[in-house]
Parts: sequence; structure tokens; C-alpha cells
Amino acid sequence: MAEAFNDLSLPAEKAERYRTLAEEIASVLDGEPNLTARMATVTSMLANSFEHYFWTGFYLVDPARPRELVVGPYQGTLGCLRIAFGRGVCGTAAETGLTQLVADVHAFPGHIACDGRSQSEIVVPVFDGAGTLMGVFDVDSDQPAAFDLVDQQGLEDILSKLFT
Repeated sequence: MAEAFNDLSLPAEKAERYRTLAEEIASVLDGEPNLTARMATVTSMLANSFEHYFWTGFYLVDPARPRELVVGPYQGTLGCLRIAFGRGVCGTAAETGLTQLVADVHAFPGHIACDGRSQSEIVVPVFDGAGTLMGVFDVDSDQPAAFDLVDQQGLEDILSKLFT
């Protein structure tokens, strides 16, 4: 199925691109129960579908340290290995359970600079079928104000179906 995705011509309009990707991701993941495989596939497909994505990946709640996120499958430069709940954009998303849409990461209180080239960021909390926080999905851009409500809605839609 990866070949089909690689040959897929994605729409230029961003909202339609997210809708097309949501369908393609659902098709690729159909029948795959392994969470790591599901996360790695979603990360790869999204990272390779948007030019404004600089770093893309998951931070997962560590079962041994439930108030801490540990890096999961990702695409991009070296990520932070661990992030405490409430710290930085990812930790704030984990703490509040709300998507964080940040136009200027340097203005975000307590921002953690895993890569100094990051300029803007969107972080979406990810929940399992029971509504328990599993982690967050983090996308950084090396462009300021690269993300908007279309990105938020598209990512929330894709991620809400990932583990349910």
C-alpha cells in the first residue's frame, strides 16, 4: 500500500489535502493493531505530505513515569527525549488535554528548544478509545506562524481515529 501513497497526487488546497490524507491513512492502517506501526506510519505520511512540517512525531506518556512524555516515532532532527507535563508546548498539551497552536515558539512561556530552527508548532493530545491520554502529536515548522485552524482541524480529525 505504501507504493500507492507514494504515487498519490495530493490536492494543493490544505483542508482537502488533510481530508485525502485521512482517507489514505485509514486505508493503510486498516487491520494493523500494532500501535508503534500505526504511529510510525501516520508520522511518515504526514511528514512527507506538507512542506511546512519540519519535525513530526509522537511523545508518549511513560507508564513508569505517568507525568512525563517520552519521545516516540518521529521524522526529523533529534527530538527531546523526555518532557514533563506542564513544560513547553508538548507538556502543556499533555497537562491541559487541549491542542496548542503556537505561531511563535519563542514567545511561548517555557518553550523547550529541541531544535533551535523551530519557529512555530502545533501539538495535539492523543487519547485512546477510553479517553485516556496516550501522548501528544507534535509538529514543528522552521517558518513562523506556519499552522492555522485548518491544520488543527485536520490533525485532530486524523488523530482522533488513530487509537479508537
